[in-house]
Amino acid sequence: MTPRARRARYHLRFQLRPGDDLGERAARLAKMCHDNEVAEVVLLIGAEELYTGHLAGAEEDSWFEAAGQASDVLTAAGVDVSLNPWVTVGHADRGRTDRLGFTPMVSPTGKPAAAQASFACPTWRKWLYAHYGRFAQLGFRVLWVEDDFRYHNHAPLDWGGGFEPLMMERLSRLVGEEVTREQVVAAVTRPGAPHPWRALLQQVWRTAQLEVAEGLAQAVREQSAGRSQLGLMSSVPAMHSVEGRDWDALFGALSIGQRVTQRPHFAPYSDTPARGLSSALWSLEAQRVLRAPHAACEPEIENWPHTSWSKSDTQTWSEMVTAQLSGADALLLNVHPSSAERAEEFPRIDELLRRSRPALDWLADRHTEQAVPIGVGLPWRPDTAAHLVTTEGTLQELVSDPAATADYLLGYGVPVTAGPAPVQALFGRCVDAFSDEELHTMLCSGLLLDGVAAHRLTERGFAGLLGVGATRLYARDEPTCPGPYAVEQVTAHAATDEGTQLSVDVQPALARLDPQQGARVITEIFAPDGRAWGAGRCHFVNTLGGRVAVLAATAPAELARSDRGRRLLHNTVRFLEGDCPGLPLVHGAPHLIPHAARDGDTLRLAVVNGSADPAHPTIALPTTPDQVRATLLAPLADPAPATLIEADGLLDLEAALPHRGWAVLDWRAA
Repeated sequence: MTPRARRARYHLRFQLRPGDDLGERAARLAKMCHDNEVAEVVLLIGAEELYTGHLAGAEEDSWFEAAGQASDVLTAAGVDVSLNPWVTVGHADRGRTDRLGFTPMVSPTGKPAAAQASFACPTWRKWLYAHYGRFAQLGFRVLWVEDDFRYHNHAPLDWGGGFEPLMMERLSRLVGEEVTREQVVAAVTRPGAPHPWRALLQQVWRTAQLEVAEGLAQAVREQSAGRSQLGLMSSVPAMHSVEGRDWDALFGALSIGQRVTQRPHFAPYSDTPARGLSSALWSLEAQRVLRAPHAACEPEIENWPHTSWSKSDTQTWSEMVTAQLSGADALLLNVHPSSAERAEEFPRIDELLRRSRPALDWLADRHTEQAVPIGVGLPWRPDTAAHLVTTEGTLQELVSDPAATADYLLGYGVPVTAGPAPVQALFGRCVDAFSDEELHTMLCSGLLLDGVAAHRLTERGFAGLLGVGATRLYARDEPTCPGPYAVEQVTAHAATDEGTQLSVDVQPALARLDPQQGARVITEIFAPDGRAWGAGRCHFVNTLGGRVAVLAATAPAELARSDRGRRLLHNTVRFLEGDCPGLPLVHGAPHLIPHAARDGDTLRLAVVNGSADPAHPTIALPTTPDQVRATLLAPLADPAPATLIEADGLLDLEAALPHRGWAVLDWRAA
């Protein structure tokens, strides 16, 4: 008997406001779901334009009745139903004011919120448990915890909240003496090594959030009789790192019978250049390793404001494909206006869903739980913010992650992974989070460093294993000897493009690299008048057998892109792989962004065209397999077989890859 093909799951967010004809509107929504194979509707209550503040009293009663009526109609029609109560502490004031006596959030500068509550407020906690518990009685599959369940990004507060007196009282108990907001902010943002209070404040924030998560899970578990689970909407991991978030503990607190769901943030809210898919790919991959093994993943395809003028169907489709490639369990779709009321008023959405399904189903049927992304590893720790050495003295300076590193590599056709890998890239201040022992282990294999990371490692005594001493960072406007930097020129050691130049003119800073014996200088940096400035890129095999490549650039993602830059990076990756090359590398046109994975003995490479121009990707495999199957996924079209042309150990896609189109290659591992 042939196994049934897996299908992509559409989960549609929709708000049905209370009204006399709610049953009829819900029935029409159910028909639209049936016609377009939508598996679930996520009902929004009191959201966006209809948000008046935290719901209570008669207003909450009307939404409870509406949610129950809509859920009954949809469930009877065979559609699963979840609920998005829209706020926990509150997203932003936007002219609203607190009506329920909550203790407000307070910003680092002492500004109180008008309508956003403190995680430590007992009155708010009591309301939250009762609110979620009441709606849990309706038996929704998931009750979503909105992405306002955080300390940062609570307009109009500067940075966010968490500095209210209730939080300072908790911190005072940990410190052992009374501390003020002003003292805490000064200590936490003090330039230099982390002040002990930074970790203690993060502990206070983490503990308060976990207490709420546990109380919320208990209320939903009891009131739904175990029928419902919670779903966590999360933001950028680096921002949650500033808050001291413990992902394992949080997923554990929110789990109900080992069931919990995450909505990872990953795609922009409106139209952006297709090369932005590198950020989306990495965001999903970065959160994969943070998610609990038992947690489902339902990425949100955002659209804000919720109209067809905000995001094209082509971009929506490409982001759905990106999520499906990552192994998403469902696609959470924001395609209807939040105040739409009637789904039938937007027939073009039906067309979008219908035309998107063939490619999404094709991907869903080929994904298994055993598929693991492969590429250059981008190591990062969730507690990075607790370890960062700072210079500016701001909370924003505690944000550091490999996102820019991923953009640099992916944009040049180099796949990446958040998991362990033979070759890793460690850029910027993220290096502060790792112990000497961990760094020593990284230096035993392939490691790519930028100027900041090399400088940090030099200060920590690792220069002998880098092949260079990165003795100092020179800012762009800082007087230097012999002069300002302008270009890097390729040397004979690069084995490609000897004598050609690339610009470093707009780099915010460069590291002065002092090459040691045995280091190969791949590029040299020159001032505008032609005077030598220093080494630009170096390769080195250290005494541990590790291979290290160092860039003088401190912001490699901001280097001007070029074919030469791509060739230099690909050669560096092959150098770092040593005698065991294994990664597929992509070239042939600008902004060809790869996603590579291993599934048992099958390797899969998906390449998206991030340029507005059609492209013919070329794939460099370390060894050419006996048979490679290629499939073209053009935007909003059925999957189609594609022809590959082999020449000189390279595979060329014969058909043009359209804007935002994907080419998917499968082959057996050697």
